Amino acid sequence: MRPKKKISQTLLAKELGVSQALVSLALNGRSAGINPDTYQRIWDRAISQGYLPKGMRVDSTPEASRLGQIGYILRAPLRLYIPSTYFGHVQHGLHQELERLGQRLVYLGAEDELSPAKLGQCFHPSNRLGGVVVLGEVARPFLGELCRHTRRVVAVSARYHGLCHSVLGNEPGALTELVRHLFNLGHQRFGWLGGNAGLGRHNARLAAFTAALQPLGLALDPRYTVIVNQADRAEGAEAIHTLLRHAKRKDFPTAFVTYNSQMAYGAALTLQRAGWRVPGDISLASADVSRLSVEGALRITGAGTSPDKLGEAAARLVAGEGTPAEGFSDLVLPAPLVVGNSTGPAR
Repeated sequence: MRPKKKISQTLLAKELGVSQALVSLALNGRSAGINPDTYQRIWDRAISQGYLPKGMRVDSTPEASRLGQIGYILRAPLRLYIPSTYFGHVQHGLHQELERLGQRLVYLGAEDELSPAKLGQCFHPSNRLGGVVVLGEVARPFLGELCRHTRRVVAVSARYHGLCHSVLGNEPGALTELVRHLFNLGHQRFGWLGGNAGLGRHNARLAAFTAALQPLGLALDPRYTVIVNQADRAEGAEAIHTLLRHAKRKDFPTAFVTYNSQMAYGAALTLQRAGWRVPGDISLASADVSRLSVEGALRITGAGTSPDKLGEAAARLVAGEGTPAEGFSDLVLPAPLVVGNSTGPAR
């Protein structure tokens, strides 16, 4: 493994576009005569790079730089430059609530970017890392390595018994509400368009969906169940497209439930291009809620927990609010039904 690049005052000065003498003065607590914004930038850069020589006066750090930091990690293969509507909203709620609590949110990286050595570097004392929020389902060995460094870990939309705290939506409640809504509209033939194959969140939603059908005397036909690897609009379009060749069958579903609203929207566009009316000919509903549930011409009916609320709850947990003295909390949030115009009476 390559040695960590040494951070010097000269390098900090070069990166910031200021003189080395100015950097030295600031890190030794001399703020007089230095532009306040420049003084703050020098400290922020030094702290973020883990620069902590013997002469550095940590007691002189600007208050904003001495705030406790909470890190967050994305599940693989997500990256910051890959838009994720769902986790983008989780992150927004997390940031807003931590800011209210006087904490700073910092990005540590994606699961597959953080080797044990890199993970250890994140917990350098100069980083003042008070806890970590994990967005999405990560490998259990990775989470175990993370938990060696801190007990204050919160997983969002995933549960790890005995390892860390978790914040989840009420998947069984959400799918029960969704199925009853469709059943009351006269639907009795259902299909499932699944995404993120193999992840626990997909499996939980599919299990909740099939369980919600049983009390009504219904069952999911495996011929109309498609599960794809990702879970965006393109995957929703791909999933419904594979089934349209069966559309003339008398038992073809009158309603499809999708893994998320992005997939529902992609499926709707494909159906409309093929001459289907949504919801006149076929209804689409989602096992989550998002902005697509309340905005736009086609509003996707869905049931689930607001991702912003998940982020806010994770912020409070990682900050220590309401956590038990011993053990871990599995916080399950309500998942209400949001009715849009993508569902209507069965044909």
